[in-house]
Amino acid sequence: MSTRSQRVLVVTAAAALVLAGCGGVGSGDDDGGGGGSGGTLTTMGFGTGDEIATTRVDLADKAIAPAKVKIGESAFDAQQFLSAVASNNPPDLVYIDRQKLGTYAARGTLEPLDDCVSKQNVDLDQYRDPALKEVTLGGKIYGLPEFYDNRVLIINDTSLQSVGLTPDAIDPSNRGGLSTVTNQLTKRDGDKLARIGFDPKIPEFLPLWAKANGVEMISADGKKANLDDPKIAAALEYTVGIINAQGGWGSFKAFRDSLDLFGEKNPFATDQLAAFPMEDWYLNVLADVSPDAKITIAPFTDEKGKPVDWVTGSAWAIPAAAKHKDQACTWIKTMTDSSSWIAAAQARAKKRKSENKPFTGVYTGNEKADKKIFGDIVKLDDYPVYDKAVKAVLKAQDSAFSMPASPAGNEFLTAWQDAVNRVLSGQQSPSDALKQAQQEAQSALDNAAK
Repeated sequence: MSTRSQRVLVVTAAAALVLAGCGGVGSGDDDGGGGGSGGTLTTMGFGTGDEIATTRVDLADKAIAPAKVKIGESAFDAQQFLSAVASNNPPDLVYIDRQKLGTYAARGTLEPLDDCVSKQNVDLDQYRDPALKEVTLGGKIYGLPEFYDNRVLIINDTSLQSVGLTPDAIDPSNRGGLSTVTNQLTKRDGDKLARIGFDPKIPEFLPLWAKANGVEMISADGKKANLDDPKIAAALEYTVGIINAQGGWGSFKAFRDSLDLFGEKNPFATDQLAAFPMEDWYLNVLADVSPDAKITIAPFTDEKGKPVDWVTGSAWAIPAAAKHKDQACTWIKTMTDSSSWIAAAQARAKKRKSENKPFTGVYTGNEKADKKIFGDIVKLDDYPVYDKAVKAVLKAQDSAFSMPASPAGNEFLTAWQDAVNRVLSGQQSPSDALKQAQQEAQSALDNAAK
């Protein structure tokens, strides 16, 4: 563990006592910490808000009975997690963004899953390679992948028709043309933005734009930052320009934040957004709240027209000091197993059928499960718009890439996102912001290596 990491743990240790007194995130440990067949396991970072979660949780709970799992229902909180680790009372299971997992693995706070995989005969071949890449650090696996978030273009056909355009006008390979089309599609009500013509989705999607410009933001071993590459600065300059042409970051963000993405008055139903790159899960949202929406899904492309699909997601990990590691291993194996995902998809399909709504599938880190889900369960003959959309997402997966696990993944993520925000707010030029981010990221990577 690095000196910096030790300081973080020391500083936050006192908070652990407070957390423990108010429920905290530590192990239930009602079997005395013996790690036997009984006991109560606790989670952090996961909630059971729908049948995709509850179906799998029920199966995983049965697999470890008579032990029980208490779902934390809260987002992953780094300070709370490190506090619990410092007090030797961590949760038994952690649900964490795969982009950040490497930071905690490098600090020694997460358990390598080699023994788990061996003892439980976990079939690693069922998981998608880009997802496994995100949870593998130094040749060791530290997490089992969950969802598989593909990024594709979602286009509002109604918006484009209103200005006499067709969906193929949204073409990232033609940067000049996309800028022109964005201006055509942007709508104002007086001085206020009324429709976003094209949302480049920054800061979050900068890695997608960087890849489209032919550059990797970090080395394959996750140890060398490449944020000061001129091609990344060019991508940032272009995307910020798209936003500035629609009124600037202040008004653009205010309008974007006001959109009801998850309700019946979502921006596709209300003509408030013409197009954006987005994760595939948003298809499920639209299928639920706007089953009659007129949309087109297209691949995001580089400047040569080649599809580019940046994938991310979460993973289940086990803290190194967890008190119920065997049960935790069984639980996460079951949660991410193909049979559990298939059962969850069947539950979702049944629910959508009862509501007379389309089921557009569940995109998972388990390739074996997805073959069954999209081969046998997803039936969209009565919904041609969503049928084409799902096929477009599945096709996009052929061009999927992920960022490698990094010993300072969390710090690396913070460095480049902060850089984008400084440019958006007018504090720095793209080149200067990324040079600063390069120094910050590389320093964190070097410290992690020490």
